[in-house]
Amino acid sequence: MSEIRSDGVDHLKRTIDWKQGLAIALGVPLLILPSLGYLPIYVSAAAILVWGLSVLQGFMQSTAYAEMATTFTKASGLPGFAQHVFRTENYKGKYDKGKLIGGFSAWSYWFAWNPVLAIFAILVGGYLHGLFPVLAETFTEYQLALLSGLVIFTGLFIVNWFGLKDGAILGYILAAFSLVPLIILTVAPFATGNVDLSNITGNWLPADWAWDVHHILILFGIFAIAQWSAAAWETAAIYGPEYKNPGKDVPKALFACGIVCFFSFVLVQAAVIGVLGVDGVMAEPVSPLIPVAQAVFGTAGTVITIIMLIAAMILIIQTAYLGSSRAMHSMAAEGNLPKVFGKTNRQGTPFVAMLVIGAFNLLLISMGSPAAILAASAIGYTCANGISLFAYVKARRHPSFASLERPFQAPKGWKNVALIFGLFNLPLCLIGVVYLNSLEIGWGSTWVGFVVLSLYIPIWFYSQRESNRSRRDAATVRSSNPEAPDATGLHHSQ
Repeated sequence: MSEIRSDGVDHLKRTIDWKQGLAIALGVPLLILPSLGYLPIYVSAAAILVWGLSVLQGFMQSTAYAEMATTFTKASGLPGFAQHVFRTENYKGKYDKGKLIGGFSAWSYWFAWNPVLAIFAILVGGYLHGLFPVLAETFTEYQLALLSGLVIFTGLFIVNWFGLKDGAILGYILAAFSLVPLIILTVAPFATGNVDLSNITGNWLPADWAWDVHHILILFGIFAIAQWSAAAWETAAIYGPEYKNPGKDVPKALFACGIVCFFSFVLVQAAVIGVLGVDGVMAEPVSPLIPVAQAVFGTAGTVITIIMLIAAMILIIQTAYLGSSRAMHSMAAEGNLPKVFGKTNRQGTPFVAMLVIGAFNLLLISMGSPAAILAASAIGYTCANGISLFAYVKARRHPSFASLERPFQAPKGWKNVALIFGLFNLPLCLIGVVYLNSLEIGWGSTWVGFVVLSLYIPIWFYSQRESNRSRRDAATVRSSNPEAPDATGLHHSQ
């Protein structure tokens, strides 16, 4: 059975190696799908460069995250790092504001990954609606999206009930079924001569592009949207407490996934623009890979592409499902969420968190627009990355962390790199994505993002009162039984 801590939160179990962590994180290259036709609307063929730079940004950030994951081996990725670093050591008061900062970062990260389930359930419903006429006659796109979400969430919950190792096996299967055809679909247009390089070189930026405040804010917003996809392979670090040898497994899983992402993001966007041109991509903003498949493989290729994309979407839904559930478990372990979210089953799966995430995303599907959900989610992602990078800077500078063993250590001076990218996220990308949202889809998604993030404040105060009660109860037990364990959190076990 799972080991249960004295604060009522269960430990995760170390069952996977770096290859299994990579298999789960390999859903990340598919995160380009919602934005494949979106970025060229604003930056034309320069979208190819934006994807490449965003993956490189991911390398800068994940180098810091790899060090943190191997230093705090029981912390779950970004959520765990920030919560651990920003807490106040031996805090005696009622509320630790440092824990609020770290907890808010984890909540932001949870909100960044969580809506991926709804986004891709909507896309699956849309593809099914277009592929099978009988379904289109029977169900609306919203109904298909809801049914798709219910079936996929339930299926993934059942598979992952038996532990992360089984989730990795499913990741292998889905990766083979989706990534291999995606690679073929990306490379084939170059091999067959369907790619016209003039579609790229002749449309590098929109004709009306100017380096004024308006366009610079748009560019920051575009980088925020792109980062949500292209830097998201940091999710490989979130399974830190479940790697058998985190000191070696985490860096390997992270950087292997990053290399895959660099080539896939750049080449997929280049193939799509090279075949269709910028105007052709803008005519198919939701699913530009389908006309690419038609141009290269004909009608049969279109059907194969849709089937492949659906498999790919299930893979990224699993990646998000597991990542966001670990974020909730990490918050519960630190006392920043009610401890019920830290409950695991006999196999070490945080099943309560997974149930809540599935139900929340069924509600999110009612928003109807993947772009609107992504726009709200990107607000959370910029906050999570900014705060996590600031946490890395503090961990490198603060004397209380100086003596910790670091099996993987970033190059000397990396704290300055982390600080630069932290400031790039907060405030620049945050301001940019809010500005871009206001131009594209109004203020609705921005308000959804800020409301969900602000909901954390009352939840955190409740969680702190719950933690204080647990500590008082544990102190009472220890006073009567000195051999009883205390109710400390993650940081005392480092």
